Amino acid sequence: MILDKGFLEQKIIAKIKTIFDPEIPVDIYELGLIYEIKIDDDANVYVKMTLTSPACPVAGSLPPEVKEKVESVKDVNEVIVDLVWDPPWDKEMMTEEAKLELGFL
Repeated sequence: MILDKGFLEQKIIAKIKTIFDPEIPVDIYELGLIYEIKIDDDANVYVKMTLTSPACPVAGSLPPEVKEKVESVKDVNEVIVDLVWDPPWDKEMMTEEAKLELGFL
């Protein structure tokens, strides 16, 4: 069976969109906290993400939640979540939908 990485990525994004920042009523994907999703030929997934700030109260729980949700996607093998602070997040990284929801537009 040939791995359809595009389809798998869409399933991963849909799952990530079920995770919300507890302080902001927008999912972490729309907030722009997910910088990168890489899928190799063996369906191992690398997720590069950040948080709104290093002092974020969910710094210890959000990355493991992302890992758990991505691992629950059918056909995903191993998942690595890399929490980075560079580039630092700012509100310009949000999607138009998130900016509209939060009144920035």
